Amino acid sequence: MRFGVGNGWRGLAAAVLLTGMAAGCGESGAGSGSAGGKASATAEVAARGGSIGAAGSACELPVTFEIAEFWEAEGVDAADQEIDTGDAAADAIGDALVDLLRQGPVTMVCEIDAKPAGKLGFLRVWTGEPGDADARTVLEGFVGAEKTASGEKYRAFRSGSFSGTEVEYTTTSALLEETKKERALAVSTPDGPVVIHLGGMDTEEHEAMLPAFELAKSTLKANS
Repeated sequence: MRFGVGNGWRGLAAAVLLTGMAAGCGESGAGSGSAGGKASATAEVAARGGSIGAAGSACELPVTFEIAEFWEAEGVDAADQEIDTGDAAADAIGDALVDLLRQGPVTMVCEIDAKPAGKLGFLRVWTGEPGDADARTVLEGFVGAEKTASGEKYRAFRSGSFSGTEVEYTTTSALLEETKKERALAVSTPDGPVVIHLGGMDTEEHEAMLPAFELAKSTLKANS
């Protein structure tokens, strides 16, 4: 089944091109850490502002989850950028944007903006094609595609019927010359893997938005 997404997301392109923020817990680093452990039971969860993922919502996905109060979701469609205009410069920009929407085995399909809630950052959803790869493998591919990622710490989590993997890591912006925290999770569905990623302008903004990530994780459900 192909899940549709809306149009828009121009803020993503501007943010990535200006700041280098291309897309964006437990044991040892990538490829070697144990998948054991659970998220803290005391993790703060944001107030609910609505649900996405179901048909007719801002983003139609293989999963549904709650987004934080005041955050705004918008669908992203990479196919919109794959248009041959006959203008070499415009086509090159379109190709670059398509590349920014793909990270490892998944493609961005939804962007949830924190600015209406007074924060600087996004919760982004990425999906992939159905296959045999488990959530840990998909998440490792996602993080591995981020060239400046380091300090990966993976752990398993459960949410409803899902058993998934989450990761905490850091990235370094050459433009801003600083390192910041990132977090992501992955689950497997019959319609392909789903990755939910939380970035942020910097570590302070990232940590302020973690309750929105915890809300999404704790309310994940299959979109049957």
